[in-house]
Amino acid sequence: MTRPLRLGVNIDHVATIRNARGGDHPDPVRAAKIVASVGGDGITAHLREDRRHIRDDDLRRIQEATDLPLNLEMAATEEMLEIALAHKPHAACIVPEKREERTTEGGLDAAGQHNTLAPIVWKLKDNGIRVSLFIEADERQLDAALKLGVEVVEFHTGEYAHAHLDGDSEKMAREFKRIADMAALAAKNGIEPHAGHGLTYENVQPIAAIPQIAELNIGHYLVGEAVFVGLESAVRHMRELMDEAR
Repeated sequence: MTRPLRLGVNIDHVATIRNARGGDHPDPVRAAKIVASVGGDGITAHLREDRRHIRDDDLRRIQEATDLPLNLEMAATEEMLEIALAHKPHAACIVPEKREERTTEGGLDAAGQHNTLAPIVWKLKDNGIRVSLFIEADERQLDAALKLGVEVVEFHTGEYAHAHLDGDSEKMAREFKRIADMAALAAKNGIEPHAGHGLTYENVQPIAAIPQIAELNIGHYLVGEAVFVGLESAVRHMRELMDEAR
């Protein structure tokens, strides 16, 4: 039997629009409620060091507004660890973060940062928070995730998405195979594989069809589509495409 595929919706860029002008509108909490009402399985929010979109108080308000599990994307810093421990989200996904980047540009170097990551992973797990690492679909990085004892890895699908945009079918096939192979290896080793970054209506179905992948996290594209069709419609259509792929 094919396992169900969850959809986590990243609402960061609702907050980006809010912050562009200040004030409280549009409210990411309203977005979280809409996601809950139309079949989303979780809310993802990335609290960045510079607070460019999600703000600290948003986390509390999101948790109070909906019963959907909150996946907190966070850098591996003491400040973010303290915030995670204070809010106790369902899951914490550790991501690479550079102040100057527009968006996350690649996977976390879990292999090269083991000594930095290990105490953070341990503290999160000790507090009942499910820990995920946002990594490239690479055997070395997956091995590092195994050594760190995390329960989840989220594979960066950015290169796959870029290949689709560029019309490079050969690269897209290579990237897809890499993700599919690593998802199978992760599942074989007891780690739940997720995927995300750059996924759209046009490219999501091959990734959604990978049987081991348990969750896709999609944000920027859905918020962009919501400008034209509304968030309810955007999330519903993505959910339909994912279900068709399974």
